[in-house]
Amino acid sequence: MRVLVLGGTTEASELTRLLVADPRFETTVSLAGRTANPRTQPVRTRIGGFGGADGLVDWLTLDATQAVVDATHPYADQISSNAVVACARLAIPLASIIRPAWQPRPGDTWLAVGNAEAAADALGPEPRRVFLTLGRLELGAFASAPHHHYIARTIDPPGDVALPPDIRLLFGRGPFDLAAETALLEREKIDLLVSKNSGGVATYAKIEAARRLGIAVVMVARPHKPYGNAVESAEAAIVWLEQRLAHRTTSCSARGV
Repeated sequence: MRVLVLGGTTEASELTRLLVADPRFETTVSLAGRTANPRTQPVRTRIGGFGGADGLVDWLTLDATQAVVDATHPYADQISSNAVVACARLAIPLASIIRPAWQPRPGDTWLAVGNAEAAADALGPEPRRVFLTLGRLELGAFASAPHHHYIARTIDPPGDVALPPDIRLLFGRGPFDLAAETALLEREKIDLLVSKNSGGVATYAKIEAARRLGIAVVMVARPHKPYGNAVESAEAAIVWLEQRLAHRTTSCSARGV
């Protein structure tokens, strides 16, 4: 079975590692190309957009793809929407790995906002020391609140994004551990943490560290993200693919193929 994995997450990497060892599947992983040096994948890899739903339809047709697994980030809503449209148009089975969102726990102080612009507004009029963990493309939203001191952690430099004047960049890729995150928040005397609700364990340590230190979190809510058949993990996606493969085999046998 020819499988396309829409990747860029820990779950996608786990899935490709499982698929490469299984001769029943011929796998391609697609990365959006927003990270300059993405992790090397053990399967055929393509980088860059498809050109909307129509472009994805063309690619799936040319590749003769027989199943798609959407393992993109919870905030990558556009590619997920395109995948739903394209797979429906071609009658290709689509599974979506749905990473559960973080939930507030006792001791957490969260302020939920809808986007990065609302997060900048929520910081308030008094100068604060703010730790930004949104990704480089959202940093420009905080130029509208130049009176704060920002520490921003990204994987890659922000490029031509207009930044607030008082900002220092840290470069790093998760997973991050609790001791290091706690030390960072203490060393930088952080007053507020701004985060997306990414879910998962790779970057959760900052949330736990903020809880321990009594630091409030401005949490940017997830966008509406269309999805196919929902699964919760790479292992569950493998089970789903095996079921699709078994169904195809049974259908072919019934037709005498």
